[in-house]
Amino acid sequence: MIDIHCHILPGVDDGAKDLIESIGMAKHAFSKGITTIFATPHHKTEWHNNEANSILEKVNILNMNLKRKKIPVNILPGQEPRIYGELLKDYKAGKIMTLNNQHKYLLIELPDSHVPSYAEQLLFNIQLEGIIPIIVHPERNDQIRENPNILHELVKNGAVTQITASNLIGQNGKQLKNFSLQLIFHNLTHFIASDSHRLSRNSFKLNEAFEVINEELGSDYVNLFLENTRVLLDGKGMYREEPTTMKIKKWFYFF
Repeated sequence: MIDIHCHILPGVDDGAKDLIESIGMAKHAFSKGITTIFATPHHKTEWHNNEANSILEKVNILNMNLKRKKIPVNILPGQEPRIYGELLKDYKAGKIMTLNNQHKYLLIELPDSHVPSYAEQLLFNIQLEGIIPIIVHPERNDQIRENPNILHELVKNGAVTQITASNLIGQNGKQLKNFSLQLIFHNLTHFIASDSHRLSRNSFKLNEAFEVINEELGSDYVNLFLENTRVLLDGKGMYREEPTTMKIKKWFYFF
């Protein structure tokens, strides 16, 4: 399996604290069937800044150490920038990195509390550059949970999204699990990732997430997520269904 969102690089954000933990995370991921991990450190948050060049260097170092330890996990470069007005300008300046540096897919994090007023225009402008923005963990956003039509408009206009596995399996509460399932049912999300930060038994829950999806919605959804994840390796086009409308404030009664 492929994990497209993980904080495995050592000492750069709130993820792995050092190389020992990074190696431990890779071992644990492999034991869960994950052989490729996109390293996506935070960028442009209150506490963390990780520009593209520094990420590439640290990914190379981690891969060398994993190879030396004979751990068959490949780390690919990525980044998780918090949305900000100058994001596209910084991309053109080489500070923002797309997944695997393919100039095709870009993770973007929204604040947990709201969706900035400029987000719709910025996401559209990013697409004009030939890049597909992937909004990470939209299920965590207060404003989106209150009014899912906000996310519907962003997806209808070309953005895609990624749900966090731990939220989907109910690790952070039943309501968050149900809302995540609703996003899948209404074609408002396109990827599942671990967003693992540290080495623990609760990290890399992709298998468990796919089991929930299979049980609640069927194997076709599982296959779609797995296939979409594979296309990210080469920056190819992904598959998506037309999003449908969710009922505002009624999501928690669905399942």
